[in-house]
Amino acid sequence: MRITVFGAAGGVGARVVAEALSRGHRVTAVVRDPARFRELPAAALHRTGDARDPGQVAALAAGQDVVITATRPVPGREHELAMATRALLAGLAGTGVRLLVVGGAATLTVPGGNGMTVVEDPALPAEIRDIALACADQHAVCRAETEVDWAYLSPPALLKPGERTGAYRLGTDELLLDARGQSRISIEDFAVALLDEAERPRHHRTRFTVAY
Repeated sequence: MRITVFGAAGGVGARVVAEALSRGHRVTAVVRDPARFRELPAAALHRTGDARDPGQVAALAAGQDVVITATRPVPGREHELAMATRALLAGLAGTGVRLLVVGGAATLTVPGGNGMTVVEDPALPAEIRDIALACADQHAVCRAETEVDWAYLSPPALLKPGERTGAYRLGTDELLLDARGQSRISIEDFAVALLDEAERPRHHRTRFTVAY
């Protein structure tokens, strides 16, 4: 497959690029700052581009099978997340290229919470509330899209670097918990789930989630 990854040098994006390359896919790794090319694998095509610009999105998606966005705004510019997602969808409209979105857990419902979402939970740490609200806006942008074939992958509560096991569970709109009540997955296995979806599409214009 031919895959373009926006946010390719970030914590999630870098692992998505590595996972895609390990499977033999042709990867175009996109960053905004060319200084970050040195952080990208030599096997990927290195390109600069801005996911907030529909024209650049269209150009970087030309001839591709899938676009994956793993962009994250810097603190204080959280509003750019929904802006970039809207631009990505606009740039892919009419191209037939699929969009996989690395989203947030904000709009997942809390088990036993009577429909309460993660972002509505009073226990949500204050320092991540702004990005959680931005992820909720991002999910709303996707849900309103009816032309592009998109899928939105929500992580569990804890997403951090770790081991690649290749194992995970799939869910839909509820935060997944393990037998100990924990909601977690390594970024490496999150990337596995994302590339599995790219190779064998199961979710179309909908959200799904993964966890151990």
